[in-house]
Amino acid sequence: MNKIYFNELENYFDKEIELSGFVENIRNLQWVQFLVLRDSTDKIQVTIEKSDESNALMVETVNTLPLESTVKVIGVLKKNEKVKLRGMEFIPTKIEITSKSELELPINIHDKNAQLLDQRLDYRWLDLRSEYNFNIFKIQSDMVRFMREFLYKKDFTEIHTPKLIGAASESGSEVFEVKYFDRKAYLAQSPQFYKQMAIASGYDKVFEVAPVFRAENSNTSRHTTEFTGFDLEFAYINSYEDVMDLEEELLTYTLSKLKEKHGDLIKKLYNQEIIVPENKFPRIKLADLYKELEERYNYKIDESEMNDLTTEAERLSYRYAMDKFNSEFIFVTDFPKDKRAFYHMRKNDVPEGYDLIYRGVEITTGAQREHRYDILLNQAKEKALDKDVEFYLEFFKYGCPPHGGFGLGIDRLTMLVLGLPSVKESMFIFRGPNRLNP
Repeated sequence: MNKIYFNELENYFDKEIELSGFVENIRNLQWVQFLVLRDSTDKIQVTIEKSDESNALMVETVNTLPLESTVKVIGVLKKNEKVKLRGMEFIPTKIEITSKSELELPINIHDKNAQLLDQRLDYRWLDLRSEYNFNIFKIQSDMVRFMREFLYKKDFTEIHTPKLIGAASESGSEVFEVKYFDRKAYLAQSPQFYKQMAIASGYDKVFEVAPVFRAENSNTSRHTTEFTGFDLEFAYINSYEDVMDLEEELLTYTLSKLKEKHGDLIKKLYNQEIIVPENKFPRIKLADLYKELEERYNYKIDESEMNDLTTEAERLSYRYAMDKFNSEFIFVTDFPKDKRAFYHMRKNDVPEGYDLIYRGVEITTGAQREHRYDILLNQAKEKALDKDVEFYLEFFKYGCPPHGGFGLGIDRLTMLVLGLPSVKESMFIFRGPNRLNP
């Protein structure tokens, strides 16, 4: 590609070049016109002297140019310390309008508080043009890249599993049913079964970054019906502690790289500090956590609710982790079996798994998996799922090594890293019970 991106302009002073971008602002003064152009990397000021007769056609063009139109500009880049925007300006000889915007935008793209979030989401393609929103996905992209990078260094294989499946996966509930020719199919809740198939096939370490579907009629700041999952599975582990150790390493590496590349930008735009963990994440049993929350913060709930983490308990667990361990993360273990999937390995009838809480929100459920066919079959029967998952159980009939893994929501992690008020903002296109467009 021949396009010169605006963040490369330091290399083009006093040369005739061609620039393309959006028209972000126009100041039409008596003797001069100023345009601010924007591309995906930066901004540049274009200066047109009205007194120069050779600029008459450009002046006329700019007089009728709506903001957010796109233009192609030919001219020379000059240093000018008086220009507040980067100390440079572009002196054009020709301006070509490549697309013309409507005169009035339906939303204010420079003030995200000027309208309700749902109104902004109706015009997401415009909403994303703001510096605040645009950079969310530049940062998210790098975050995923760093996570991939960490796993590739450990010789993981990236796989791509089907999202159309023939049986309701995992719990058998909260799935989207679709018509598949002459029979029913379902959108996958996770790649769990096929990650484990890969392990049974002899791939020791696998991961996937892909869409995940949940038919949850939840209208909260952190739930969505489709999101991007980062899932991994690896073999020859000794316990679920190995899974926690790997996730700890993965997140520490990712946050370190994210801070290095985007720490200043994240502080500037989102007023958030990237805190890189320096110690191991604290680990606590669910029952012990509730005792701590009651003793420290007088948080009491009915005993019937203590078999899982409530939203308030998640929030307070962050406070507890910070107060006692100075950690933004905390692993919670020893959930009862009725709250865990049938394929979690159990020890003394307690699932060998965990939830990971980050900044007061659960971001991961992980576990060692049950890889022994007979035990797995019995656990599926216990939850009346044995018929639904017959195809999955076949994976374990012919030998499968001990293994474990976890799934992490990229959108929720982005929301927490940047301190966004809702997962709706950390998703490129949000999908919820009441939103199927744009």
